[in-house]
Amino acid sequence: MFGGIGPEGQRRLGQAHVVCLGCGALGSVAANTLARAGIGRLTIVDRDVVEESNLQRQVLFDEDDVRDALPKAVAAERRLRRVNSQIDVRGLVADAHHANIEALIAGADLVIDGADNFETRFLLNDACVKHGIPWIYGACIGSYGLSMVVIPGETPCLRCVVEGAPPPGLTPTCDTSGVIGPVVNMIASIQCAEALKLLTGQAHLVNRDMVTVDVWDARVQRMKVHALRDLGACPCCSHRRFEHLAAEHASQTTTLCGRNSVQISFPDDHTIDFDAVSARLAAVGRVQRNAFLLRCAIDTYDVTVFRDGRAIVEGTREPSVARSVYAKYIGI
Repeated sequence: MFGGIGPEGQRRLGQAHVVCLGCGALGSVAANTLARAGIGRLTIVDRDVVEESNLQRQVLFDEDDVRDALPKAVAAERRLRRVNSQIDVRGLVADAHHANIEALIAGADLVIDGADNFETRFLLNDACVKHGIPWIYGACIGSYGLSMVVIPGETPCLRCVVEGAPPPGLTPTCDTSGVIGPVVNMIASIQCAEALKLLTGQAHLVNRDMVTVDVWDARVQRMKVHALRDLGACPCCSHRRFEHLAAEHASQTTTLCGRNSVQISFPDDHTIDFDAVSARLAAVGRVQRNAFLLRCAIDTYDVTVFRDGRAIVEGTREPSVARSVYAKYIGI
């Protein structure tokens, strides 16, 4: 009945394939909204399991999923199949990295960003620009969030706006600084509204600015970014150098023999701000530190972080689990 979509638009939605890369806060709200909108094929990719702390903002999950230790992708698929049995929903328990990202988004008409770290977002940006797939960036922390549509060849890509990922430990994360549900719902709704325009063939109506929202201060702004693409300086969309796909900036993981531990290191030199990281980690666990490293016990893991950003995550032999712990609590 809505004139902006109509019967023809609804038919197009039913033929569309959307990938939600990440099914945490933003991803779960977006997947829920798109399934109810009648997106014909929905692929949900996530590497994590449902935890109790997720429930205040991740709308597809409940206490039963926590008790059963279900992967988020599995729990999301089960829930959305009950919401809309007429669409094809597939949950993939997978860690997106440079070797599989192109396969994960192959055949998609659109990708929704539900990732929780810059490394994955820059990887997604490379893959989508390379293959001409639109994607919609989204991020939230505290009461603040932002979103931007990337249409390869038409709009700035993420690297036009943000030249590179911040050094490890520099940015706060949801698990150390918190995030409230209202801003998650607002940003995911903005992502989905733009998705509906694209998927119904109305790319000319898409907002070409970056939208920022602070629900605590009731402030909404639009940042004019569309001219950045015209500068021609972007290594990704202007010069088509896909450095993240080539793993030039990817974190490296090594499973340590006999230690039930994974080491995470980075190709670039960094210096961790121990004071800032210690302050954030103190909210989730007991922190020990000296001039060379800091150590924190988080859930079932012991995380040791060195001055150059390198870390050892004890309590797992799975690189994907270690990367998830690092992204949640240290941040990159």
